Amino acid sequence: MGTIKLKNIRTFSYHGCLVEESKIGSDYRVDLEIKADLRKSMETDELDDTVDYVHLNKIVIEEMAIRSKLLEHVAKRIVKRIFDEIPAVSRIIVGVSKINPPIGGDVEAVTIELEEYRT
Repeated sequence: MGTIKLKNIRTFSYHGCLVEESKIGSDYRVDLEIKADLRKSMETDELDDTVDYVHLNKIVIEEMAIRSKLLEHVAKRIVKRIFDEIPAVSRIIVGVSKINPPIGGDVEAVTIELEEYRT
């Protein structure tokens, strides 16, 4: 097994329960970690034999562009798409962070993290 990590994927998205959030948007950060068998690609040096991190990034960006009220919802969509589109992935940890959330305090970010295994 091997691990591929995409750290600090930055997006501007419109997630949140407040009406204002759907109009003005906010900055978000996504951290993604996947587990997959990388032994073949270590030998062949071929992109077709590994998990393409460009594909992973594309999934994150596309799912973050679809509005959700809850960060949990968008994170679950990211997990589902990765499992659906990339059979080699066996485990996913995804963290979705809203930067400067509107919660009435001085909070840098709020983050939800999901860990899912292929069933």
